[in-house]
Amino acid sequence: MKFLVTGAAGFIGSGVCKALCLAGHDVVGVDNLNEYYDVGLKHARLANIGHDLSFSFVTLDLSDSVKLNGLFSAHGFDRVIHLAAQAGVRYSHEQPMVFAESNLVGHLAILEACRHHKIEHLVYASSSSVYGLNDNIPFTTQQNVDHPISLYAATKKANELMSHSYSHLYGLPTTGLRFFTVYGPWGRPDMALFKFTKAIFNGEPIDIFNYGDLSRDFTFIDDIVEGVIRVQDKIPQANDSWSMSDDSLSQSNAPYRIYNLGNGKPVKLLDFVEALEDVIGIKAVKNMLPLQSGDVHATWADSSELFDLIDYRPSTDIREGIVKFVSWYKEYYNI
Repeated sequence: MKFLVTGAAGFIGSGVCKALCLAGHDVVGVDNLNEYYDVGLKHARLANIGHDLSFSFVTLDLSDSVKLNGLFSAHGFDRVIHLAAQAGVRYSHEQPMVFAESNLVGHLAILEACRHHKIEHLVYASSSSVYGLNDNIPFTTQQNVDHPISLYAATKKANELMSHSYSHLYGLPTTGLRFFTVYGPWGRPDMALFKFTKAIFNGEPIDIFNYGDLSRDFTFIDDIVEGVIRVQDKIPQANDSWSMSDDSLSQSNAPYRIYNLGNGKPVKLLDFVEALEDVIGIKAVKNMLPLQSGDVHATWADSSELFDLIDYRPSTDIREGIVKFVSWYKEYYNI
């Protein structure tokens, strides 16, 4: 089977590309290789996929719909896994137009290409950030997500709405995955684990927001990748008996589904830091700060609907995941 994976040089995208290749699929990865963070890390991720004949890479900005459609025409993809996006909750407040171009225009370009080239399944990345002001945890896909508290979250909610419209209008099967706090080797430098690890090794303070009164549903990268690989084989079907007033908000009478993908075991931020200190063997200098604008107090995924569908549950506990990240970090940066 032939796949297009967008965001192929990214944290999750590179892992998905490698897993698909190892499963025997042909994969074309695209990424615009922007400079939001170290481009060298992105090239290293691509190299880690391996220079196998089943993987090829194209530098491409998804907002260039002409080149994107040319790529679809040239390759005849069967399925698309769309993971490209401009990341960063706080960065979205600083550069809103960058987010509009990447996360809205880019997503629309993918939908249009999938529609015209009869793609049999589009799987795309959403985010736990869409839950916004919801304070009933664990978060379920039955909850209303109309009150995002960051522009980044708003773009992800918009992606879900745009996808539904294409599923309804054109019968395009789409599945959105709301990822919960992904961490692990090859992660982004703006993520908490990466920043904390770097600061501790450098003897610099780490910023602890909301004075440590935060918790996150940390989900290890391998578990995220496995979830993506399994769900791409579960093509949603239209449900003619679905009723908006009575049935799940995560599906429709169109071939459309939304799922949470998280570990389901929230960890307090200070416990997370303590585990990291223990693995590294150095105590962190903590800079206690108030809650940042756009941040939520807690995330916790109810992913039971997805796990029942794909017959898989995350198996990596937080300490094991931190050990693997620190080991990778030390090797990558020659510490």
